[in-house]
Amino acid sequence: MAAPSTSMVLRKRTHATNPFLLGLLPRKRSRSKVEEEEEEGEDYGDVCCEKCGSGSRGSELLLCDKCDRGFHLFCLRPILAAVPKGSWFCPSCSKLKNVTEFPLIQTKIVDFFRIQRSLDATDNLSEGCHKKRRRISSLAASKKRRKLLPFNPTEDPTRRLEQMASLATALTASGAEFSNELTYMPGMAPRKANCAALEREGMQVMSKEDAETLNLCKKMMERGEWPPLLVVFDPKEGFTVEADRSIRDLTIITEYVGDVDFLKNRENDDGDSMMTLLCTAEASKCLVICPDKRSNIARFINGINNHTPGGRKKQNVKCVRFNVNGESRVLLIASRDIKKGERLYYDYNGYENEYPTEHFV
Repeated sequence: MAAPSTSMVLRKRTHATNPFLLGLLPRKRSRSKVEEEEEEGEDYGDVCCEKCGSGSRGSELLLCDKCDRGFHLFCLRPILAAVPKGSWFCPSCSKLKNVTEFPLIQTKIVDFFRIQRSLDATDNLSEGCHKKRRRISSLAASKKRRKLLPFNPTEDPTRRLEQMASLATALTASGAEFSNELTYMPGMAPRKANCAALEREGMQVMSKEDAETLNLCKKMMERGEWPPLLVVFDPKEGFTVEADRSIRDLTIITEYVGDVDFLKNRENDDGDSMMTLLCTAEASKCLVICPDKRSNIARFINGINNHTPGGRKKQNVKCVRFNVNGESRVLLIASRDIKKGERLYYDYNGYENEYPTEHFV
């Protein structure tokens, strides 16, 4: 790697172009207070990144709104995928240096996730899950089409509380509330717009058996039987997800959920977690999932670096869109066996190579 340039270029405060959506068309550049300051001629010259010392790549150099020191988006830990809305403060000036953990109190967790029953109660759901796994693992079934598997919940109710509390911590810190379904809000795309038949290149139809497995996973979560996943905070990657027990290949990890909106309404949105829901021949009908206000654990599963030899080796989850009863749904599914303690990663560029991943850890 070449050494950072020591020359300093005179420039004003800069605003990086918004990143591309996951698998979508290029985004338009949005207006911001930063650009207005540029037009007014306010000078922020001789700015270099405090981490690498380079003044290059000015379009990706972010200035702290308190101390005016510069930081490349990709030099920050965790990395920023886009210039955030409103004011931004560097790690030294930020008041949010420590993440406040969600209280490990059963009643609070039950209320946060709207669990329908006591977490330590037992029923036939998990038993049905284990029976289904045994049938699928038979030799006869292996010769047929590979079927999706339901997740295998942790038996210990206390450990399940810890898993849920870790997600509640991440959602609270991100300013989002929990949702495990696609949401259709007034002023956004209506549910009738989600028509899988409009997909430009067609969409695979989920089989009846796989749909039953997906519904089983949803019902288990409603009743407090949680996927064996932990959300942890990494100083380099930010919030990320790791397996809390071994997970078999083809297990449903989660559905990607959030508010459904038309892409045309979100072209100037700086969110870095939007997901393609429907890609139609008519651009005005393309849909995206926006998990910034309502979401689940899918939002915190990180992407691989498509530009390094080891990037794809880390991938253990795949993103698949299905036609489920005429509507498009996005699932994250284990693409191989995952060991306990292993972090989950998938390819953000599963459909088109337009999401910038060259600085991913």
